[in-house]
Amino acid sequence: MKKFYKLMEDKIKRAILEAGYKTGEVVITVSNRPDLGDYQYNGIMPMAKEYHKSPVDIANDVVSILKQEDFFKDVNVAGPGFINLRISDEALIDFANNDDYTYPKKDKLIFFDYGGANVAKSLHVGHLRSANIGEALKRLCNYLGYQTISDTHLGDFGRPLGLVILELSKRFPEWNYFNKDYDGEYEDVPITNELLENVYPYASSKAKEDETYLKEAQEMTKRLQNHEKGIYDLWLKITDVSKQSIKNIYDRLNTTFDLYKGESDAEDAVPELLSYLDKLNIIVESEGAKVIPVSLPTDKLEIPPMLLIKSDGGILYSTTELATIYLRMKEYHPDEIWYIVDKRQALHFTQVFRASEKAKLTPNTKLVFAGFGTMNGKDGKPFKTRDGGVMRLLDLLTEVKAESLNHLNENITEYRDEISEDVAISAIKYADMIPARDTDYNFDIEKFCDLEGKTGPYILYSTIRMRSLLNKAKENNISYHKINKIGSNYDREVLLILNDLDLILNRSFEAKSLNDITDYLYRLTTSYNRFYSFNHILTETDELLRESWLYLTSIVYQINMLLLDILAIKVPIKM
Repeated sequence: MKKFYKLMEDKIKRAILEAGYKTGEVVITVSNRPDLGDYQYNGIMPMAKEYHKSPVDIANDVVSILKQEDFFKDVNVAGPGFINLRISDEALIDFANNDDYTYPKKDKLIFFDYGGANVAKSLHVGHLRSANIGEALKRLCNYLGYQTISDTHLGDFGRPLGLVILELSKRFPEWNYFNKDYDGEYEDVPITNELLENVYPYASSKAKEDETYLKEAQEMTKRLQNHEKGIYDLWLKITDVSKQSIKNIYDRLNTTFDLYKGESDAEDAVPELLSYLDKLNIIVESEGAKVIPVSLPTDKLEIPPMLLIKSDGGILYSTTELATIYLRMKEYHPDEIWYIVDKRQALHFTQVFRASEKAKLTPNTKLVFAGFGTMNGKDGKPFKTRDGGVMRLLDLLTEVKAESLNHLNENITEYRDEISEDVAISAIKYADMIPARDTDYNFDIEKFCDLEGKTGPYILYSTIRMRSLLNKAKENNISYHKINKIGSNYDREVLLILNDLDLILNRSFEAKSLNDITDYLYRLTTSYNRFYSFNHILTETDELLRESWLYLTSIVYQINMLLLDILAIKVPIKM
C-alpha cells in the first residue's frame, strides 16, 4: 500500500533541507482549520529556537519551496509558523487510482492467545471481548503481512473437570468408566453439552457447601491428572463434546483458531520445565512452596513471587502458563506472543512474563499483554440475565438476533434467518470494538442494532447499498476504470479520508486495539453517504464524472469490505 502521510512527510523534509535547515522526524496531522488546508505541519517552533529566527520566517522559507510542488494546491503559513497544506485534485486522483491496498509479507511470526474457553462450562459474555478482539487483531496482522498462529488455550484439566467427573460418577455410577477393574471397551455414554452445562454449576455450588464433596472432587482431579484409566478416557469424551460446542459458538462469531490446545497439554510439559528451572537455580523455597521471585527495584507496587509448586505438591495456573510458553517456544519459535485477556489478569501475566525472562525461555521473543475492559449492561453494571445470573454467550446471541430481526426490511423473506444472524453478529462485534481495548463499555442491544448511528448494522446497510449501486451500473453496462475528476467537496472529502487508511491500520497494530478501525469505518461510510445523497450517480450526464463517482464508490466498497473482514464481520446479501 502506498503511504500518503509518508509521501507528504518526505516532501516536507526535502523542503526543510533545501531551505537550509536541519530536520528530525516530521509529523503531519489533519488540519484543525479545514478552511486553511487539508493537513498541517507544526514542527517549525523548535527549529526557531535552534536557529534564533522567527518561526514565521522559517516557515515562509519552507513554504516558498513547497509551493513549487504540483502535489499541493495551496501552502500557507498561519499563526506562529504553522504550515497548512491543501492537496491538489490531481494528486488526490493519482493516489486513489494507483493504490493497490496490499502489504508485503513479513518474516515475523506472531502467536495469538485468545478465547480462553473452559471445557464443560458455558461460554458467557465475559468470553466475548477476548474472541472478538483477538480474532480481529490476528486478521489485522495477517493483512499487514505477518505470519500468525492462534490458540484458544482451553481450561480443560483443573478442578472444574474433577467436579464434573465426580458428579457424573454420582449420577451414573453404572458407567463402566468408574469401574477400576473394567478392562473392556467403554460404552457410548450419552454425554451432551446440555448435560455438562447442567452438571458443572451444580457440582461447583455443592462443593462450596459440602466439605466432603469438595475433598472428593480434589481426589477425582488427582485421579484425572494421574491419567487413571477410565477417568482419563471419560475426560477425553467430555472434552470432545465440549470442544465441538465451543467451536460451534466461535463459528457463529466468525472466530477461528489454528490450535485448540489446553492446560492439559501444558501439564504434560511441567516435569520437563521444572527440571530445566532447577538447573538455573532460580526457584526458591517459601513456606514449603516453590516460587520464582520476580520483583524489581524499580517496581512502584509490590509484585509477589510467582508461585510454581504449592506446599502440597500441586501445580497452579501460573505453572501451566509458564509451561505453555515453554512448549510454544519449543514447537513454534514465535517472534511475539500476544495475550488478549481480561485486564484484571495484569498481575498474573506480569509474574509469568518476568519468570519467563528470568528463566531465559523467551530471549528473543516479545511477550505482549493486551488486556481488555469489561462489557457491562446499558445500566453500567455487569451484564446479567433477567434473574441476575451471568449471561451465556448463546443467550446474548439469541437476544441480539431477535432485536436485529426488528430492523430488517419486511419484504426480505428469503434467507431472513441467515441475514438476521449476520446483522446480529455485526452489532455485537462492532459495539465490542468501538471503545479502546482497555476501557469498559456499556452494551445496549437496542442502540447497537439500530440502522442509524455508529453501529455495525449501519455500516452493513451502507456497504450493501454501495454494492447495489455497482451492480446496477454493471446491469446497465456502465463501465468505470478510474477517477477522472473531482465534482465537489463531497467526493473530495471521501478521497482525503481514504488517504488515512495506512495510518489507521498501523495505529491499530501498535495500540493492539480496533477502535481506530471502527471509527475510521464510520467516518468513511458517513462521508460517502453524504456524497451519495447529494449526487445522482447513475444518471449523471457528465460521463467522466459518472465514471469517477462509480470508481470512487468501488474503492470505498472495497475498503469497507476489507475492514469488516478484519473485524470478522460478514456482509449479508441484503438487509
